[in-house]
Amino acid sequence: MEDAKLIGLNLSVASPEALEILIEDTADHEVFREILASNAHRPEILKLLIDSPNVPTEIKEAAWKHLSLLSPLPARPRHGDESRKHGLLQKIQQLTVGERIALALRGGQEIRSILLKDSNKEVVLTVLKNPRITETEVELVAHSRNIPEEALRTIHKNREWMKNYAINLALVNNPKTPPGIGITLVSGLRLKDIAVLERNKNVPEAIRAIAKKVLQARKPH
Repeated sequence: MEDAKLIGLNLSVASPEALEILIEDTADHEVFREILASNAHRPEILKLLIDSPNVPTEIKEAAWKHLSLLSPLPARPRHGDESRKHGLLQKIQQLTVGERIALALRGGQEIRSILLKDSNKEVVLTVLKNPRITETEVELVAHSRNIPEEALRTIHKNREWMKNYAINLALVNNPKTPPGIGITLVSGLRLKDIAVLERNKNVPEAIRAIAKKVLQARKPH
């Protein structure tokens, strides 16, 4: 976790492309302040802060002050207006793994939803460390059959998330959830959900067997 924090706070060396995505995505004033404090020496980043409609007025004014102390702003290399037409997904795909990890830890919901589908496992796992991730997002991850097994294990280890019934239900019904985890969750389910689970041929046989036993034990004699 400490490594992830360090990566997320290392804004002074992040590429303009990565910072542009973060600025466009976030509404967190503290993130804007950190970007400003870490990049007071970088005219192109100050310009991004000034130009973005998301940035609060006081941050824009502070960026202008920093900018006025620097040499005249060089023309920022762009790919013409085409870059404005690229979606967030295309922009993120052009970033390095390290930059995607940084965004995974700090990005808003749209960035998180994209990076949860990233081909790099560390990027996906870092999204789950994002302090702004919601339980609704975690539930969607728990449902996903395209998520790395380590991500499902991470969810299971989080006590707060496992207090959420919907997350438990999603995990136990996900064929990618390790049987050793799924088995421990069956007894905590509602009877109607256990009945559905017992008929779910996508989950391991061991989980269906446990579901059947619990059903028989709970049936009135």
